[in-house]
Parts: sequence; C-alpha cells; structure tokens
Amino acid sequence: MQSTKARVLLAEDDLSLGYVIKDNLEQEGYRVMLCPDGEDALQSFLKEEFDICLLDVMMPSKDGFSVAKKIRQKSDVVPILFLTAKSMEEDRLKGFATGADDYITKPFSMKELLMRMDVFLRRTKKLHSDNVQEFKIGKLRFLYTDLKISNGTEESNLTQKEADLLKFFCEHRNHILKREEVLLNVWGKDDYFLGRSMDVFITKLRKHFKADPEVNIETIHGVGFRFNAPE
Repeated sequence: MQSTKARVLLAEDDLSLGYVIKDNLEQEGYRVMLCPDGEDALQSFLKEEFDICLLDVMMPSKDGFSVAKKIRQKSDVVPILFLTAKSMEEDRLKGFATGADDYITKPFSMKELLMRMDVFLRRTKKLHSDNVQEFKIGKLRFLYTDLKISNGTEESNLTQKEADLLKFFCEHRNHILKREEVLLNVWGKDDYFLGRSMDVFITKLRKHFKADPEVNIETIHGVGFRFNAPE
C-alpha cells in the first residue's frame, strides 16, 4: 500500500478500462478521480488538488494534448503521463511539447504504470521538501526548489523538467555524460522519443546561460554532453 495516498486525476473515455485502472490504483492506496472526457478532467483539475495526472490522448470534448496544455498553464510541477494507443512519433513529440512528462502505450501492464508513476511522484516529493537546493553556476544562481535561475539583475522561471535536467548537470559539471545516462537519471528510461524531447529542453536551457559565456552545455557528438561551468 502507498504510504502517502497520492491523489490521481485519471482521464479515460473508455470507462471499462478506466474503472480497471482506477480499481487497481485504489488497491495500491491511491485516491483516484476518474473523468470520462477532457473537459470534465480539466474542470476537475481546476477545482481540486492532484499529485499526478494520467490522460488518455483521444477523448471527446478536449483531447489529452489540450488538457495537458491547460494544466501546464496552472502548474509546472504536477506530473502528466499520457495513456495512448498511438505510437506515431509526431504524437509523442506533440505530447512532450504540451508539457507531458512521459507516455505509456496501450496495452500496458499495471506494474509498468505503477513504476512510472512512482518515479515522478518521488521527484515531486523531493521538490516539496523543506531543503532548499541552490547551485552557483559561474555568475548565475540556480534555485532548484524555486524553479528559478538568476544572473543578479534578472530572474527567469524554469519548468520542472528544465530544473531536473539542470540539477543533474550541476551535480556532474565539467564531466562528460552519456546521453543514455542523462535520460535514465532525469527521465527514468532511455528512449528515442524522450531523447528528442531532451534535446529541446537543452536548447531552452542554453538560452538561460547568455549572461555568462563560461557556462555552456557542450554537445559531445556520438557520446553525450559536458556541462562546462566554473567550480
């Protein structure tokens, strides 16, 4: 049984499948709100607090992409996992672009779903801990807990995934990291589509380093990356 009774928003228009997932999650100690369409899911999210969202992609009223985009406008922290029957690359990439943390392709085992949920819930729990985590990166200050990066005069907001990625780079600065190593530690698995998503996040992070030319993420072709920053 889960010790922390996490609250789950489950959006699934196939109610037979929805109730199977809901029953299995509740047996593990989760509290689950099952919504039959995207609009119902979005309204539920706006009214209540949830620890994680499981969204079917193809739903009436609003599809999963639309719901995820609206959720991200309210929260950069709550994990979003897509439940999808589609395996097309553009669908997965579109999902990451709207703010999803991961996807799981139907049919899936409950064991796999529970493992994926546990990865993201543990990270969120660490984020909300009382320990403020701050890193000095050259002339920049990175406040992981607050999802912010500052150059002394200006402060920029980061998404949760950007912060997770930068934190991992900070903990291994000036060392070559393999692509699969970064994916496993930040996303929880090595996957081609997640790798494409990681490249997008790295491009976004590079824009935050313009205030200090000594700070950069170097691409080591065929291997991975090196986060160059003064110790």
